[in-house]
Amino acid sequence: MNICIVGTGYVGLVSAACFAEMGNAVTCVDINPEVITRLKKGDVHIYEPGLEAMVRRNAQEGRLTFTTDLSEGLKDSLFVFCCVGTPEGEDGTADLRYVHQVARDVGRHMNDYKIIVDKSTVPVGTADSVRATVQEELDRRGLKIEFDVVSNPEFLKEGDAVNDFMKPDRVVVGTDNVRTAELLKTLYAPYARSREKMIVMGVRSAEMTKYAANCMLATKISFINEIANICEQVGADVRDVRHGIGADHRIGYQFIYPGVGYGGSCFPKDVKALIGTAQGVGYEPQLLCAVDEVNDRQKTVIARKIESYFAEQGGVKGKTLALWGLAFKANTDDMREAPSLELIRHLTGLGMRVQAFDPVAGPNARRILADNPLVTICEDQYAALKDASALAVVTEWNQFRNPEFAKIKKALTAPILFDGRNLYSPTLMAAEGFAYFCVGR
Repeated sequence: MNICIVGTGYVGLVSAACFAEMGNAVTCVDINPEVITRLKKGDVHIYEPGLEAMVRRNAQEGRLTFTTDLSEGLKDSLFVFCCVGTPEGEDGTADLRYVHQVARDVGRHMNDYKIIVDKSTVPVGTADSVRATVQEELDRRGLKIEFDVVSNPEFLKEGDAVNDFMKPDRVVVGTDNVRTAELLKTLYAPYARSREKMIVMGVRSAEMTKYAANCMLATKISFINEIANICEQVGADVRDVRHGIGADHRIGYQFIYPGVGYGGSCFPKDVKALIGTAQGVGYEPQLLCAVDEVNDRQKTVIARKIESYFAEQGGVKGKTLALWGLAFKANTDDMREAPSLELIRHLTGLGMRVQAFDPVAGPNARRILADNPLVTICEDQYAALKDASALAVVTEWNQFRNPEFAKIKKALTAPILFDGRNLYSPTLMAAEGFAYFCVGR
C-alpha cells in the first residue's frame, strides 16, 4: 500500500520505518528541511534502538522516501498519517495547531480519495474538527472529493518502540466506516499474524482510549511512589510490598517500580490534557489531579534527600554532585519532562554544582542546560565523579546497574550514594562502606 506520513518525529519515523519494513511504499513529509536532508543521508535525528538500521535499509531499497513537499507525499497515497506534535498549551490542554495545519494542507492538495489517520495523541473530538477543516479547504477549491478521518492512536514505549510496532498488543481504530476499517485491517494484518489484534470502535472512543491508557499507567507509577514514601516513614520496604501486591494478577508487576517520577513526551502531557478536557466539560477529575501532583512532588524526592543530608554540613552550596542519568528513562535520549532536570534546577538553585553523565542524552542535555553555569556534562560516567561530594543515580541505564564501587568510592570526596531507581541493595552498599539513600526502603 502507498502511505504518506506527515511528521518525522518519534511516532512518525517509527511508524514509517515499520510500515516500509512490511513492503509498503512510504513517503515521509516534514516541514524542516534540515531533518529531511539528514534522513536522506541515512542520519536519523532521534535515538531509538533498531530504528536507524531499519530506516537506512528501507530507504536504500526504495520503500522509504523523504520530502518537504506534501503534494508529493499525497500524490499516490491512500493513507495519510498525521504524526505531528500536540504540545501542552499554556492552560494544560493539547495544542492542536499543527494537527489542524496538516488538515488544511491536505485539503488544499488532495485530488482523490484519502483515509486521513490521526496518529498523533489528540483530545476527544479532534477527528470531527479535522474533518471539518479538510472539507472547508475542499469547498474553497470547489471540489467534491470523498475522504475519511480515522483515529489510530499509537501505544509505543520509547526505548522499545520498533518492537512495539512490529508486535503490537492491540491496534485501536476509531471509525464507523466498514470499508475503511477493512482497509486498515489489511494494512495492519502483517503485524497480527498469530491472532486478530484490531479493535474497532467509534472515533471518539478511540481518541479517549489513548488518554485513558496513558493516564492509567501514570496512575500506577504515582501510586507506587506514594506507597514508597509511606514505607519510608513506617519502616517498611517497598520492594517487598511491590512483590506482595504485584503477585495479584489484577495488579501485576508492570509500572509499579518506585523512583523519581514519570517524564517523557507522553505521560505528563497526556495527564494534564485529560484533566483539561474534563474541566472543559465541567467535571473535576480529582484522581488525575492527584496523580499529576504526586508526580511533580516525586521528581524532587532525591533532591530533597540530598539537601537534607548536607544541611548539617553547611548546606549544598559550593559542593558538587555527580549525576548518572539525564534522559527520562533508559534507552532514549529524550529529556522532555525528565526528573533529572528538576533535580538539577532544585540543587543548582541552592548553589550546588552538578557533574552529569548520560550515555545517549548528553548532547540534548548540553543544549537544554547551556545557560546554567553550575552544570557540566561529562563524556565518561567515572569522570563525573571527580571530587564530587556524592553520587546520585536517576536513570536506570544498564551500565549503571553493576558499576565499580571501589572506583566510585575512590573518586568521591566521601562515599555517599543517592539511588533514585533502587538499583542497588542496601546490604551491599553497607558492606561497600557507602552512606546509601534510595526510595521507599
